Amino acid sequence: MSIARAKEILKHQFGYDSFRMNQEQAIETVLQKKDCVVLMPTGGGKSLCFQIPALMMDGLAIVISPLISLMKDQVDALVSNGVQAAFLNSTQSTSQQSKVFRAIESQKLKLLYVAPERLMQSGDQFIDYLKKLNISLFAIDEAHCISSWGHDFRPEYMQLAKLKVHFSGIPVIALTATADKLVRKDIMEKLALKSPALFLSSFNRPNIFYSVEPKRKSYEQLLNYLSKHKNESGIIYCLSRSSVENLAKDLKQDGFSVLPYHAGLDRETKEKNQELFLKDDVKIIVATIAFGMGIDKSNVRFVVHMDLPKNVESYYQETGRAGRDGLQSTALLFFSWGDVVKLKSFASVDGNQEQSKIMLKKLNQMGEFGDLKTCRRKFLLNYFSEEAKDICGSCDNCNTQYERFDGTILAQKALSAVKRLEQRWGTNYVIEFLRGSKSEKIKAEHKELKTYGVGADISKDNWFDYIKDLIAQGYLKQTDGEYPILTLTAKSDAVLKGTEKVDLIKTKIKEEKKESLVSEGTRDYFRDLFASLKQVRKHIAERVNIAAFIIFSDATLIEMSTYLPLSLDEMKKISGVSDAKAQRYGEAFLKEIKTYCQTNKLESRIQLKEPKRESKSKSRTRRNSNESDTYNISLNMFKKGDSISTIAEARGLATTTIETHLIHFIKSGEVKLEQLVPVHKIEPIRAAIRKLNPGIATAPVKQFLGDDYSYGEIRAVMASM
Repeated sequence: MSIARAKEILKHQFGYDSFRMNQEQAIETVLQKKDCVVLMPTGGGKSLCFQIPALMMDGLAIVISPLISLMKDQVDALVSNGVQAAFLNSTQSTSQQSKVFRAIESQKLKLLYVAPERLMQSGDQFIDYLKKLNISLFAIDEAHCISSWGHDFRPEYMQLAKLKVHFSGIPVIALTATADKLVRKDIMEKLALKSPALFLSSFNRPNIFYSVEPKRKSYEQLLNYLSKHKNESGIIYCLSRSSVENLAKDLKQDGFSVLPYHAGLDRETKEKNQELFLKDDVKIIVATIAFGMGIDKSNVRFVVHMDLPKNVESYYQETGRAGRDGLQSTALLFFSWGDVVKLKSFASVDGNQEQSKIMLKKLNQMGEFGDLKTCRRKFLLNYFSEEAKDICGSCDNCNTQYERFDGTILAQKALSAVKRLEQRWGTNYVIEFLRGSKSEKIKAEHKELKTYGVGADISKDNWFDYIKDLIAQGYLKQTDGEYPILTLTAKSDAVLKGTEKVDLIKTKIKEEKKESLVSEGTRDYFRDLFASLKQVRKHIAERVNIAAFIIFSDATLIEMSTYLPLSLDEMKKISGVSDAKAQRYGEAFLKEIKTYCQTNKLESRIQLKEPKRESKSKSRTRRNSNESDTYNISLNMFKKGDSISTIAEARGLATTTIETHLIHFIKSGEVKLEQLVPVHKIEPIRAAIRKLNPGIATAPVKQFLGDDYSYGEIRAVMASM
């Protein structure tokens, strides 16, 4: 069975031109009837790694998944692409299950989705039934559930090692989006896989913007964020059921389309709320983590955490539910170290000190992420043992300048307090002591100490930030354990003696980024047509009773709104349009596109679509061409007299992006430096650049010159030099 045949299936059955990441290698391994483990980020296309071999091999593929709520969507998606697939789970009636068994026995099915409990039901009864069938492969989804070191351990997964006992010659492919080295080892050993190949794709989700805000007035901050994203789909996670109910109620009163989801709701309500969300009838779900391991809704534009997840794996997986279609999306976390303290009691595992220690370490690492001052993407990728550059340009920290001040006296007060308290107390106690709290929690003898109350003029929140900064700079240290204690370090002494100066963070200056569905470099799409096509999709989805994104993803509709296909053949060139979908739904979308083109006197632009399969040099040339297009649009608008802010507004791009476009033309002389930088600022900027010699870095120059000079002005002068 050749990989060429696999590529044909990819194109005609699923509507994609080329494989991504390690899909091709994984498919080849399964076709050779060998075991493998696939780690691929959420939305990376893990399912194709077993779906395509299932269509190429004789017999029935068994897909084991803990996601009962997701099985219907997965099967609906396959059926809409013309694939014979079904599921068996506890939500079905006896007659529905009988129908599935008849389809199995008639050998019509290619894929059957089952929960692990069903597989091991009634001893080996179901296993014995499968032995009578021609099984092509076993796919174990969410494979990290087998590891007790993971974040989502499922005891029933432990029994899956039986598969290699009963079906020794049949390949097993284990798939997950979240597994560190310890969990990967567990997956291979506990599933008893035979010399499995490991396919480790990048954990990077470049289309997700990671942002963390302090957990102060978080509801007001949330309202501000949601008001800018009112027509978009999102998930908001809370720690407790009561928080979910209260937040959903408050948001509803404030005019948002929202429903709650948690384990305390009856099954009927949960299913109804989830279905309304999946079908876009409700825009926002407020949920506990009971909602959606593996939720496959592709157009979730944001995931918000009101409370801290217990570990980085959970955070990565939950934020990974945003932007599965590859379009720009946001992960927003409201962070407080108080959440870390609150969660410590949940981190311990009764009777297992070693596992408790690991869980506590994972929680503290999640706390480190929340308090990070460097690139968040780098932290996440390094956590999963993947190298990353220091600046990603797509997280809040990479778009933030930190202004510092001489905080030596504050540092001396904090370090002195820790010393006089004999290095035996945690952060909260030290802060209360510094602020002169009258609480009974403060010991009477401590109220007699010289440093008691010396920081009364500083707010609790600011003291917390300063102490975390001192820890980050190595002037203080926190012990491990459930109740970490502040201690001094080798660096503390010089500060206490007054021989070393300490700079502390004063404020953060964030660069406002204008959000856009598509990333820079892609062609402009017709937004009003995109909105019309979403309505067409919604009507079809309601008629056939499936989730809208299963018909076509937002990414596919954006391509249609960009390239304006006017025939079925042209429609099939759009990514995500399979033969079956073109036949089934194509005409309805073509009708809308044709009407739009006639009204606006437009022609098809399908000839502009970048082919997927091309050499790197051609790809680079094409990318440069696209870049040139978008730069020239900005230049032409600027020449007509439009201001930078007007161009940014009209094009749906950030002002900094338009500045970049125009700065590009300084070298060619098409834009004069004086048009972008006031004349009186040019020489001071040049002098600062010569003095500091910062290379391409603008931050040192900005810090040297102060607030009267912008980054755009500095970059423009650099370009002229």
